[in-house]
Amino acid sequence: MAYTVVQTGGKQFIVEPGQILKVPLIAEKKEGEEIELQSVLSFKDGKLDLSLKSVKATVLRHGKDEKIIVFKKKRRKQYKRKKGHRQGFTEIKIADF
Repeated sequence: MAYTVVQTGGKQFIVEPGQILKVPLIAEKKEGEEIELQSVLSFKDGKLDLSLKSVKATVLRHGKDEKIIVFKKKRRKQYKRKKGHRQGFTEIKIADF
């Protein structure tokens, strides 16, 4: 079994061929387009394989994660602030590498 570690959006992910993955938003690519991810490490049958430099993937969709609530309060001062944030993501499918 082969797998590799790829880097995108400042994070690293362990991926296998055919895997569907949620990564930080890649806004410049549209749905259906192919992207190329930089490979950091790759393993084949439990041994390190240095020949692989990049991995191809297809963008499936863009979306937003669940809302995160940020609530600030100062006691005895009537100060309250409630804000919500939804982080964008891109869902990709790893092709054979």
